[in-house]
Amino acid sequence: MLDVNITCPRHAFVLKIKQTFNEPVTAILGASGSGKSTLLALIAGLLKPEQGTITLNQKTLCDTRSSVWVPPHKRHIGLVFQDGQLLPHLSVHNNLLYGYNNINPQQRRFSLEAVADLLEISPLLNRKPGALSGGEKQRVALGRAVLYSPELLLLDEPLSALDERLKQQILPFFLRIAGECQIPMMYVTHSLSEAKYLTNSQYWMSKGELVEQP
Repeated sequence: MLDVNITCPRHAFVLKIKQTFNEPVTAILGASGSGKSTLLALIAGLLKPEQGTITLNQKTLCDTRSSVWVPPHKRHIGLVFQDGQLLPHLSVHNNLLYGYNNINPQQRRFSLEAVADLLEISPLLNRKPGALSGGEKQRVALGRAVLYSPELLLLDEPLSALDERLKQQILPFFLRIAGECQIPMMYVTHSLSEAKYLTNSQYWMSKGELVEQP
């Protein structure tokens, strides 16, 4: 369960969120500049709120009043961005292991083989990112995040750079991860159809606040 109660001034608005998220997949929708990516950055620890608290599974990640601040690398939260951000000099195999090798062996919940099979990327393991299609890159990025065994997966418009055909091919993999790996997800998107496919838990953002569906 993720509980967010924060205030964070931005250039065009003041982000104010007070919400508990406890669904397997939560979709955050809204126009560009509405605060969606800022919310993810605050949860991940890439930004600090002016005031408030963030707790994940009853562990305090941020409490401005008590000066509690857990840095990003200790929050155990996975991130997937729209461009995948794979390391170009590493093979798919080594990209997948990038986060896996940086966590305690006791924290590892999944094997590379199982995740590669789940995401249908086993034939790609020896390739470099430059030899992958856009859809393949996003599946590898998703696999890398899963192998980090995160308590929460944040997805910032992960399909926005893909055409509609590829989007339809990749969307089912997110449900596989949520269902078979039991990793909660927060999915930021402009696309209502993507959100409806993934979850009934949909929130809309406008000027830094959660609002009723427009």
